[in-house]
Amino acid sequence: MKSQHAELIEQWRAAWPQALAVWSKFTRLRDPALCVSRVHAGKEGLTGSFAMIRLLDQSVVVDLPLVAELGLQDYGLEILAHEIGHHILAPGSAGDQFRLLARMRRALPTLEQHAPMVANLYTDLFINDRLQRQASLRMADIYRKLEQGKSQDSPASGKVWLLYMRIYENLWQLPRGDLGGAGMDDGADERLDTDAWLGARLIRVYANDWMLAAGRFATLLLPYLVEDTGALKGNDPSRYFHDTRDAARGCQTYGAQQIEDDEENGAIHPVHDKRISGLDDAEGELAEKAHRQGGGQLREPFELGDILKASGVDLSDHEIAISYYRERALPHLVRFPSRPAPETAEPQMEGLSPWEIGDPLDEIDWLQSVMQSPRPIPGVTTVRREYGREPARDIDNTPVDLDMYVDSSGSMPNPQQHTSFLALAGAVIALSALRAGSKVQVTLWSGKREVMRTPGFVRDEDMILGVLTGFFGGGTAFPIHCLRETYAVKRKRPTHILQISDSGITTMFDKDERGNSGWDISARAMEHGGAGGTMALNISTSWDQDGGGKWMQKIFGDLKRARDEQGWDIHAVAQFEDLLEFARLFSQRHYVKS
Repeated sequence: MKSQHAELIEQWRAAWPQALAVWSKFTRLRDPALCVSRVHAGKEGLTGSFAMIRLLDQSVVVDLPLVAELGLQDYGLEILAHEIGHHILAPGSAGDQFRLLARMRRALPTLEQHAPMVANLYTDLFINDRLQRQASLRMADIYRKLEQGKSQDSPASGKVWLLYMRIYENLWQLPRGDLGGAGMDDGADERLDTDAWLGARLIRVYANDWMLAAGRFATLLLPYLVEDTGALKGNDPSRYFHDTRDAARGCQTYGAQQIEDDEENGAIHPVHDKRISGLDDAEGELAEKAHRQGGGQLREPFELGDILKASGVDLSDHEIAISYYRERALPHLVRFPSRPAPETAEPQMEGLSPWEIGDPLDEIDWLQSVMQSPRPIPGVTTVRREYGREPARDIDNTPVDLDMYVDSSGSMPNPQQHTSFLALAGAVIALSALRAGSKVQVTLWSGKREVMRTPGFVRDEDMILGVLTGFFGGGTAFPIHCLRETYAVKRKRPTHILQISDSGITTMFDKDERGNSGWDISARAMEHGGAGGTMALNISTSWDQDGGGKWMQKIFGDLKRARDEQGWDIHAVAQFEDLLEFARLFSQRHYVKS
């Protein structure tokens, strides 16, 4: 058995350079991981399929025992060239894998869980068609081999697989049923033949723009998926071809937030695309027009999470939220501060003076002395250098630290499910502060004993964003003790206090658990912080003029007192979306040097 595996490994290693050359003589990838056991394949992350790719390290992994079991051991060149095609052609990168799955999911309502499988079949079509026609590889023989290897008691192939094989038969001009699926009734055959023709046309028409047609292909397969849920549980040969199921595991998650125009309008049936069907169809024209116009919407955090998990990215909802808000905040951050270099305090040469007998010998500048006379006479023609020192100017200002308190009560959205402009504004301000060299402390609060905070003032992005993207959704009670403990004594570095909340911020002025007045604690915090305080509140922009009910009059009265007596700078935002503009302006004012 070992010698058989050794022979197979040698055979497939010899096929690897040829497989690379199929795409280009300049193609470079690391050598494939040829696994000699299922245990070895499992350690590489390969289960179910006989091959897979990893976009993280641009690897190809092959389960040789399963290859031999399926009778495909002589197709090393074809299988390796196919896996290389996923790195070269489709999807090619983790970002394109995210974009592809987003389109597939949009076109598969209620069946989004099958998007990875449909995406895999879709990219395989482009790769295999190119390898079969342009490189003359035996891709069709692989499918024939799998069909011939089925036992008599194997369940019949599902309709999705039959349609998929019929598309290949159209692409390669093979007899109907040559790759499987013969013997269907005439009514089903007529419908399937029409859809197979549309699928083949789609692959040829969009061969150089495969991303655009992803939604169309998924829409084509959708009715077959609805009828074929039993076969999708693992009875079809398609289970052996899931080589991109976890392709993006471990990859960076950037690039999946944007909802692209062709994604929104691309989930149409191929028959309505005149480029495919040749029909002058109004719906297809409208879709093309919408594609040209442009969009630019962003996904919600839960939508991003679904796409990333479908790509094999193994992150929790909280970790995905951290990545989401970091990426959304980046375009709004202040530029990295540019500081001129201070003048050096190194000695500066100022001129020459005579070197006389009795001066240190190592001070003689022999070059200048010889230039004055080829025969140096000590004390007459010998000279030495004179140095002066110019002290450096201190041009660095002490950066202002940031102490941020963010409301996470029941009136606020959950940042891990839907876009929270409180969390986004906090991310913009905190990351801008870090760029300016400041330290940041973040406190997330809701009801009593519902407090999450960083371990003091830190410069760790993940730690800060981890607190900002947390969620309580409880009552409203400001953590007065946090403010009290932070400013029990005057801080060594100037610190600005920022509150992001709504009218519930006035609970900051209640008595704490020790009976201390919140007003006194707030005043001490402003004094010991030394850099002022700001409140960004979701309240009426005319709050200092509105009368309102008795309760609102008390709230607005407290805010006026905080502004007039303690110097709080109060910014009212009519809706949470306005917090993003506030965050941008706040960051520019506090963290960009004039």
